[in-house]
Amino acid sequence: MQCFFIQFKCNLGRAYDVAATLAEREIASEVYSTSGEYDLLAKFYLEKDTDIGHFVNEHIHPIEGVERTLTTLTFKAF
Repeated sequence: MQCFFIQFKCNLGRAYDVAATLAEREIASEVYSTSGEYDLLAKFYLEKDTDIGHFVNEHIHPIEGVERTLTTLTFKAF
């Protein structure tokens, strides 16, 4: 499995809606509200050969209320 994180900048007042959608779809293993430039942080796991860019484009960007995302790839757990 490959692990990566996505930070979400949501439209004003939509962070809870976006978090609820992620939870309903059961595509993120964890979802947190955050302070600062981004509103949410979510942790994802995909099969090793799955294209992360395609996953984000198909499953994340269409969520209503998502204004912008920042994806962080991970390489090794310590």
